[in-house]
Amino acid sequence: MDFTLKIWRQSGPKAKGRFQTYTIGNISPDCSFLEMLDILNESLVAKGEEPVCFDHDCREGICGMCSLYINGHPHGPDSQVTTCQLHMRKFKDGDTIYIEPWRSAAFPVIKDLVVDRQAFDKIIQAGGFISATTGGVPDGNAIPIRKHDADVAMDAAACIGCGACVAACKNASAMLFVSAKVSHLAHLPQGKIEAAERVKRMIAKMDELGFGNCTNTGACEAECPKGIKILHIAKLNREFIKAAF
Repeated sequence: MDFTLKIWRQSGPKAKGRFQTYTIGNISPDCSFLEMLDILNESLVAKGEEPVCFDHDCREGICGMCSLYINGHPHGPDSQVTTCQLHMRKFKDGDTIYIEPWRSAAFPVIKDLVVDRQAFDKIIQAGGFISATTGGVPDGNAIPIRKHDADVAMDAAACIGCGACVAACKNASAMLFVSAKVSHLAHLPQGKIEAAERVKRMIAKMDELGFGNCTNTGACEAECPKGIKILHIAKLNREFIKAAF
């Protein structure tokens, strides 16, 4: 398969960026998107050119670092996969593919396709900890939890913090990410003790870092690689209102 790649190149946070065109050929349809970029970089290095910088780590859809905006979609055109799980068979031979970094004031570009996502870490830090005693490994039935609550908590805990929700949102809102983290603990008894302070601190930090407001367009849910539901945003709002009183 042959492709024309329009890749965003930016030498630093303050530098002016631009799209640069590359052609690449003889790519297997079973090649992953990141492997395709590896092949491109090997060819650039062989020609004495600077390779394209992009983030990656586990390449198993777990870490969320492969944050690329591909043809207008966070993580590309496939559904509920990260970029590292996207394969070239999702494209047609001869396609032109546009590759950009996340676009958000809270995620400044470091270089090329790499953005600084420390803002999410700061929100997590603002949420603090739970003071429930851990001790030894408790019996699985020691703390009774309704199956519905356990299922919802597990669904929320699936969030990998990749930032696709922010990239997809026209307001660059982090509400889906924050709601997943709040909802996860809000449905479990271990999270009840600090619940009020947690939600207030995390929302305050989200606003401080410059993320936009939610206008319920649902783009975040549609583009989330882990299928996090916007129902968690409703839970976040209820938790915040309870905390205010």
